[in-house]
Amino acid sequence: MNDKRGQMSAEFLFLFGVLIIIAMISVVFISSENELNIAMEAARNGVVEGIATSSSAVYPQDTYSEYLDDKEYLLVPYSVDLVNISYEDFGFNSEYDKKQIQFQVYAKTSDYFDGDELVSIGDRINYNLRKSLAISFNTTSATNNLYNPVFSHHYVYTTANVKWV
Repeated sequence: MNDKRGQMSAEFLFLFGVLIIIAMISVVFISSENELNIAMEAARNGVVEGIATSSSAVYPQDTYSEYLDDKEYLLVPYSVDLVNISYEDFGFNSEYDKKQIQFQVYAKTSDYFDGDELVSIGDRINYNLRKSLAISFNTTSATNNLYNPVFSHHYVYTTANVKWV
């Protein structure tokens, strides 16, 4: 009574069980990386939109009024180019109970702007970046009017001031 079919079934079940455990562990890492990929794509789309609306001088009424008084040079179309977008992982943020990711945008312009004008352009770019993130993760109701910070399942996103190169 040496039946070897039972041994093959046990080995198959063990192998199948190990593969399920490996798959479950992999899903956690893949999910987190997928979320960062979605965030990076949303950030790029937001920056492109921010550059397009800013450089074509399309602003909300309150911003237009502010620029009419202080920053008239921003009311005419100008050129801004995206150089790079990167992010830095700041680790676990106990205030939000999530990992914190901060985006950094590098841009350049051939036009001459003073420091305040560059800050205003950078703020518009970062606003659109954060807005795009909030829309991508469907968390617009979980943040404030400036979309700062933006939340996803695993992360809280912020932006650093645009660096002009």
